Amino acid sequence: MTNIHGIEVLTRSHDYLRAVVAAVPEAAWAAPTPCSEWTVRQVLNHARIDQQAFGLVLTGDQPDSDPFHPADALDGDPAAELDKVLRMVADAYAHLPADAEQVPSPLGPMPLPLAAATAAMDAAVHAWDIAAATGQNRSLSTDLAEGIWPAADQLADQLRDSYQVFAPALEVTAEYDRAETLLAFLGRDPHWTPAAS
Repeated sequence: MTNIHGIEVLTRSHDYLRAVVAAVPEAAWAAPTPCSEWTVRQVLNHARIDQQAFGLVLTGDQPDSDPFHPADALDGDPAAELDKVLRMVADAYAHLPADAEQVPSPLGPMPLPLAAATAAMDAAVHAWDIAAATGQNRSLSTDLAEGIWPAADQLADQLRDSYQVFAPALEVTAEYDRAETLLAFLGRDPHWTPAAS
């Protein structure tokens, strides 16, 4: 994965998260999600702070709250609040040298493509969580999943073991595509519905 490809994957993940959040019905913010402990509102707040962390670490700053106990930024327009953060992240990555080898990340220095793919993984998977929770027909695309797989392969088990970030990997069935397989690897049932929670 090249630097340019990593940033493209991040951009596409941000677009996915934006589209999903913009389509959340007002009455759905308290709905349960595939993240069993969190509502849609809590998943969005977590995703917003996670993305903020990936952007701010590039300039030596820190997010305004803990991603696992995030500040609630949904009093105003949730889509607008998210967009501010995603624009900041995009701008921070755009200002990195094109030939940057290692860049700061919330998980320590990483090759730029891996850092971008890790941020992308977080954005896209939480977009899927919100889409599934709110009944949106916006699946994680196989193309986007392919771009995220390098980060999942390299980091998911470490994050699962060290930080309990992901639930245990679920069994994969033969009919799963690459996106469904990725979701299962990251501890999510690709066919989760609110009624099944």
